[in-house]
Amino acid sequence: MKDPIRVAVTGGAGQIAYSLLFRIGNGEVFGPEQPVILQILEIPQAMDALKGVVMELQDSAQPLVHDIIATDDANVAFKDANWAILVGGKPRGPGMVRADLIAANGPIFLDQGKAINDNAADDIRVVVVANPCNSNCLVAASNAPDVPKDRWFAMTRLDENRARAQVADKAGVLSTEVTNVGIWGNHSASQFPNFEEIKVGGKPATEVIDDRGWFEGDFLTTVQDRGKAIIDARGKSSAASAANAALDTIRSLITPTAEGDWFSAAVYSDGNPYGIADGIFYSFPLRSTGNGDWEIVEGLELSDYAKEKAAATQDELLKEREAITDLL
Repeated sequence: MKDPIRVAVTGGAGQIAYSLLFRIGNGEVFGPEQPVILQILEIPQAMDALKGVVMELQDSAQPLVHDIIATDDANVAFKDANWAILVGGKPRGPGMVRADLIAANGPIFLDQGKAINDNAADDIRVVVVANPCNSNCLVAASNAPDVPKDRWFAMTRLDENRARAQVADKAGVLSTEVTNVGIWGNHSASQFPNFEEIKVGGKPATEVIDDRGWFEGDFLTTVQDRGKAIIDARGKSSAASAANAALDTIRSLITPTAEGDWFSAAVYSDGNPYGIADGIFYSFPLRSTGNGDWEIVEGLELSDYAKEKAAATQDELLKEREAITDLL
């Protein structure tokens, strides 16, 4: 059996972590022959709840879990970590707007960035889940100068999965028939799931679903506002689907992408081929060469409509960056 890898997960007593920790432990992400050491971070007030999660992990008797470290010290949680999944953050409270959420979470990710910089393994890769994930990722990465920027990812895979499901349902096919789903920009209501590039059974989705009005209307708004719709229906935010998307992101990064297809994550925008401003974490269609290495898909011919949408979500990210300048 291989040597274990260390996987740090923050917000370990929360709903998203509860949905993903057991799946990491059963080999669903890194494979059935890859042991893991789970290093789980929580705030002091939630340590009792985290103890209960640890007891359940122990009671699962998963042979791939070689150790479980539960802590409220970020330096301990990120010690020698090969992967970090940053789930924990301050949720939006009553009356809070997005700017308030950015301001509240910035200091959390500043501290975590420093702890990752000072303690993580040389091959660390970080997936930021907690919202606003693009700007949280920027804060953390900016405070980890020794960790290359191409090791950081903000999660837009949930948006990709939502878009794929909507197209599959509309076309009357399985989700596996829907490919080339790319999310552009911010994980927010400004994001652009570029339906002009999506394929269904290898054919352009706009030909299979001959309804441009649906794509520009219900499709876009459903994907962009799905999180709010789930809160309205369930009374709680997305948890299982968010955990699933985080694990999908890692799998896509460590597995070579199928020929002609791509996946989505927000990456550092410097030097991108589409004229998006430098210095932000912006979601692009990506391809992985395996082992955590990736590249932005080049050569896509964006229509004027797509360019307008891509620029609008870029502008939102630039405004978010202005709000956290003192943390970068």
